[in-house]
Amino acid sequence: MSQLITEIYNEDCSTLTEATADGKKNYFIEGIFMQSDLQNRNGRIYPGAILEKEMQRYNRDYIATKRALGELGHPAGPQINGDRVSHLITEMKRDGTDFIGRAKILSTPMGEIIKVFIDEGVKVGVSTRGLGSVKPTSAGVMEVQNDFHLATVDIVT
Repeated sequence: MSQLITEIYNEDCSTLTEATADGKKNYFIEGIFMQSDLQNRNGRIYPGAILEKEMQRYNRDYIATKRALGELGHPAGPQINGDRVSHLITEMKRDGTDFIGRAKILSTPMGEIIKVFIDEGVKVGVSTRGLGSVKPTSAGVMEVQNDFHLATVDIVT
């Protein structure tokens, strides 16, 4: 049975600002967005092949089409709430067991909050949100199954 699965992967993403031609700033976060093949704090393990498959789908269907939106905070369901959107994920790639991402902070109400956090030195992180099932391994660790569907990567404080 599919359930909402959320994981906090990186509580300290790198934050960057880049100057634009008109003197304004673009804000970005970068860091580990997902990790595979190790037990996380929630007692779950994500096999690398499953995350690789989902990353490829997410890159093709969402990042490449500029639909990879995320929210500030973690809602209780998989749907993206337009009034809570804060960022656009622009890149995700695999590096060993880590899946590294980059997201541009948008000029939405929630994005403006994150920009203030960054300007004030607040450490932000990311958390995945998806649907799927889990099954215990012989060692008692809950393993995410092949039906895992990545919904987005949210920004958390």
